[in-house]
Amino acid sequence: MFKEPLHDRLGTWALGYIPYGGADIGEVEAIADAVGSGDDGAFHDAWIAAADRLMAEGSEALNKGRRGSARDLYLRASCFYATSYHPLYGEPLDPRLVAAQRKQVDAFDKGMALSNPAVVPSQIALEGTTLPAYFIPAANHSSEVRPLLILCNGYDATITDIYFASAVAGSRRGYHCLLFDGPGQGSALIRQGLRLRPDWENVVKAVVDFAIALPLVDPARIALSGWSLGGYLAPRAASGEHRLAACIADPGQWAMPSSFRGFVIRLGASPEEANNLGELDPSVMDRAWQFINADPVLRWSVVQRGFWVHGVDNLRDYLRSAEQFTMHGRAELIRCPTLLTAAEKDPLAKDAQFLFDQLRCSKSLIRFTSAEGAGDHCEMGNRSLLNRRVLDWLDDTPTVSSANWT
Repeated sequence: MFKEPLHDRLGTWALGYIPYGGADIGEVEAIADAVGSGDDGAFHDAWIAAADRLMAEGSEALNKGRRGSARDLYLRASCFYATSYHPLYGEPLDPRLVAAQRKQVDAFDKGMALSNPAVVPSQIALEGTTLPAYFIPAANHSSEVRPLLILCNGYDATITDIYFASAVAGSRRGYHCLLFDGPGQGSALIRQGLRLRPDWENVVKAVVDFAIALPLVDPARIALSGWSLGGYLAPRAASGEHRLAACIADPGQWAMPSSFRGFVIRLGASPEEANNLGELDPSVMDRAWQFINADPVLRWSVVQRGFWVHGVDNLRDYLRSAEQFTMHGRAELIRCPTLLTAAEKDPLAKDAQFLFDQLRCSKSLIRFTSAEGAGDHCEMGNRSLLNRRVLDWLDDTPTVSSANWT
């Protein structure tokens, strides 16, 4: 749809939100046409222009008393603002990224304020700082004590993304949902400078502490679901936070650098050397660096996004940091029922079976195929299928099910 591979990867992500009101195909096509063969600045400008138009339409609708339309328009604008700045990732921070992210949060807050009941931003205390969060009540059960689904992002998604990707479906199914930006994510990264950390059990402990104090949450029925890199972060959290009643990893991941090991072996590293990426021979490291910089998508993934999120400025330190993100010695500590997903063509799902085999808890593995339109990363070609199967599993899990409450 977009001419540049990076733009197509980032720009078509919003198509997965169509069932939940985040975008429509004609809007994305129109933006792709506006970007044409343009650079990252053209990509940013096209999405911003579309988002600004939606904001103006939302304000006009609100002035006419059409609160439902205004809410939908503001939330869709938030999705567009969030998409606009992804190609601009990296340090030093691009002023356009900072401005777009502020517009994103403002639009999301305006939309959430028009919900019934109104949803307001919250703050979760964590080690002397705070994390931004939103409590989304279950649809048609907003005043009842219900099970809670905590939703966890990965490397580059935002609260807006996880809202459309998972929270709308979860709320419709009868689950209260709690969205938050952890260290290295969204506002916590962009506004506060908090970097990604592997010990997600300590991050989620603070989130669960916050959740159990909410009057509408059943503290015995709290599930955690993570997507993309959250497919590592969620099980890592469940390995140490035992108040969770269920855990979902989409896709299940054993370690962050798993896919990088085969890459460096192809560049000349031995399997033994590939087991410690931070200490690779300089010649292999140089070849990897050259290869990464020659591919715009890889460069964005590793240099612009990875370096920034991990707080490093070179490939060796990035790989040293990535090596810390592992379930080694942790998988067997998970006690709650755990669901792993694995999409057919998702490179992050390559170790899902291995992680599954190491689990000692009640466990399930759901595979998704290209024939179902769900074979790509996080099943974004058929996100509604993913949500349906995951929520069905959750409904069938006695420790957290909302089915007994409806």
